[in-house]
Amino acid sequence: MTKKLEQKLEMLKSSDSSLLEFLKAKFPVFHNSNIFFRDIQYGIRSYLEKKEIKISYQDAEKLAKEMIKLFEEQGLFISINSQSWKVHYPEFVTAEPGDPF
Repeated sequence: MTKKLEQKLEMLKSSDSSLLEFLKAKFPVFHNSNIFFRDIQYGIRSYLEKKEIKISYQDAEKLAKEMIKLFEEQGLFISINSQSWKVHYPEFVTAEPGDPF
């Protein structure tokens, strides 16, 4: 991994909750939902571009793999298979819709 890519990874790691909030705003991410590798990859790419940081498709893929590894270690992502995870982030619990009557 190049020095610039390592710097981007450290920036993502230091703002991991901000990244999760960004993913939640862009994709249907909530507690116990599924999230897919490409969603995370494109989410990271968009997140960095919003911060005016250019990143290639390949580098976004590398960063996605590293961030997924971090989220698994933190217990926030539970692996379903090599391309999808279950989100275990209680802060993203959605309220049950109430009975309107």
